[in-house]
Amino acid sequence: MTLAEPLCPVPDIAPMTSPADMDAAIASARAAVGLPVGSRVVAAMSGGVDSTVVAALLHKAGYEVVGVTLQLYDHGAALKKKGACCAGQDIHDARLAAETLGIPHYVLDYESQFRDAVIDQFADSYLMGRTPVPCIRCNQTVKFRDLLDVARDLGAEAMATGHYVRRAVGADGRSQMRKAIDPSRDQSYFLFATTRAQLDYLRFPLADLEKPQVRGVAAELGLRIAAKPDSQDICFVPSGDYRTLIDRLRPQGREAGEIVHMDGRVLGAHGGITDYTIGQRRGLNVAVGEPLFVVRLEPEARRVVVGPREALLTASLTLEETNWLGDESDMATAAETGRSVLARVRSTRDPSPARMAVENGAVGVIFDEGEEGVAPGQACALYDPADPDRLLGGGFIAATAAVA
Repeated sequence: MTLAEPLCPVPDIAPMTSPADMDAAIASARAAVGLPVGSRVVAAMSGGVDSTVVAALLHKAGYEVVGVTLQLYDHGAALKKKGACCAGQDIHDARLAAETLGIPHYVLDYESQFRDAVIDQFADSYLMGRTPVPCIRCNQTVKFRDLLDVARDLGAEAMATGHYVRRAVGADGRSQMRKAIDPSRDQSYFLFATTRAQLDYLRFPLADLEKPQVRGVAAELGLRIAAKPDSQDICFVPSGDYRTLIDRLRPQGREAGEIVHMDGRVLGAHGGITDYTIGQRRGLNVAVGEPLFVVRLEPEARRVVVGPREALLTASLTLEETNWLGDESDMATAAETGRSVLARVRSTRDPSPARMAVENGAVGVIFDEGEEGVAPGQACALYDPADPDRLLGGGFIAATAAVA
């Protein structure tokens, strides 16, 4: 299972070829903020190129920009690895960028909150046989809850981030979340848990730019992070070896158990359920003459259940911690007859046609056709079939039902 999203490994820079290009980028940022020039805006600065360019564009657009960087974990070991989000190098890069721009900058120690809300939950999920998406938890809790409170305390009228997503105001005057102009960079899947109140306060100035253009802005402004590679790891696992972290935090996940075929045959043994995720094929160390995949994890019995690829097809799923950004009437329709949606179960997969149903407060998603490799713990983001760029909301996958 891929934990870190595949990001651009080799920076691609489209230089600003004329003052008009830079003016257009500044105007786009000003339109995304939608506040009078001179308003105070907090820029969440991770030390990467995206958030740095956000701060730079807003500064150029005439806003009073305050940069804030979060120290989220003990980054001592990460100092040796550049490009890992929120590590020591990134804090240094954010501070230097703020000095270059001439804006105030604060580093806040959020290690305790991050450990409780993200790292511990990440480890617990694997112990429960689930596949977590830590970036969503981080956005949901530390960044879009705790940091927003800090921004308000600083007297800011809005907080801007480097996410590639669009905030718009609908005909009813309510905030909407929409996909970014660059589909390869769109991050709406990771932001499904953003509440409407948070969305009212947030701004996303990169919605109309592609990544090479963003790097071009950074290069034109003389920012040293213009060619800085994007992070390809989970920020608190810069080595990519997340299993070592889980072993240290939750050693009970190393209890041995059986690898069982879904027909009941015991095929072998394993050294810990945390080594496995739904859809995994490699590393099973069993041979029966046909390709086998992990189709189910039974943590209480310490059992890994395997089967053929077709057993991975999911007919429906149940969501928990659901967040809804669509119209309230949609939920009523879903409770009565079901509501058509486009359901995305991974950020790297296109949304699939489905129907959302609500029964006794529980939200379910029924796919028009089977969806492969869906795992509890992952997120399911829902989009509007009549307006596919609009994010309606979503939830975390609590349970799945296989195709009969």
